[in-house]
Amino acid sequence: MQEQYKYKEIKEHFDDFIKDQSKDWIEEHKDDLHHEVFNTDYYIIGTYKAKQWCGDEAFNIIGIIKDYEKDNFGEVTTDFSSPEKVVNMYVYIVGEDIVNDYKEKDKDEKNT
Repeated sequence: MQEQYKYKEIKEHFDDFIKDQSKDWIEEHKDDLHHEVFNTDYYIIGTYKAKQWCGDEAFNIIGIIKDYEKDNFGEVTTDFSSPEKVVNMYVYIVGEDIVNDYKEKDKDEKNT
């Protein structure tokens, strides 16, 4: 499987967020961790920065968002004319995988 575009950068964002939290906070918010990290603030602010961030992958990113929203919501709602909204929705989607991996690893460590 090909690694997701900018996965490492998005994972670093998650790791930095986690480092700034206490273990108690993380445990208390485990069920809402994805929301707290990837849905309470914008990852990228500014049209220019968002366009630069997407680079040559803009159409692939849009395709990923379309598939995700159709599969999860039955319709596409992201405004693709807004580069900020495209970037932030894509980061939200990739963030799901990152948080799920984190939770799985945490569960495995507790069971060891």
